Amino acid sequence: MNGLNLYGDIFAELNRLQQNFEQVFRPDGARSIRAMPRDTFPVINVGSTPEAIEVLALAPGLDPAALQLTVDKGLLVVAGERKVEPPANDKVAVYARERFEGSFRRVISLPEDADPAAISASYRDGLLRITVARRESSKPRQIQIH
Repeated sequence: MNGLNLYGDIFAELNRLQQNFEQVFRPDGARSIRAMPRDTFPVINVGSTPEAIEVLALAPGLDPAALQLTVDKGLLVVAGERKVEPPANDKVAVYARERFEGSFRRVISLPEDADPAAISASYRDGLLRITVARRESSKPRQIQIH
């Protein structure tokens, strides 16, 4: 029985050391290698085609009405709030919560040839798709010689 207590004490001490390291080396609140800091929700992918810049924001479980999309001075801002419903049963004790909850804001710098007047967005199945057209003047065109 004493051997089990010794192992319990060792594991408790290792957990305490890990928490101390996390406080020192991860002050942003990330508690594991897999965890993301609060300001990285939603996760985004940005790509481009000759016609447009495509932004995909992975934001499952959001009400589209809770999203705000703005553009100003070459910056595209995705902001909103994610509310998580409490458990239906009040007797459930939550001991781990990895799903992000609360306000968020992501800022994406757009290239100079992006046209802020030609932006479209759609939200379906947890994916926010934003398409920013490129300015006509920046697209390659062939000039005829007379």
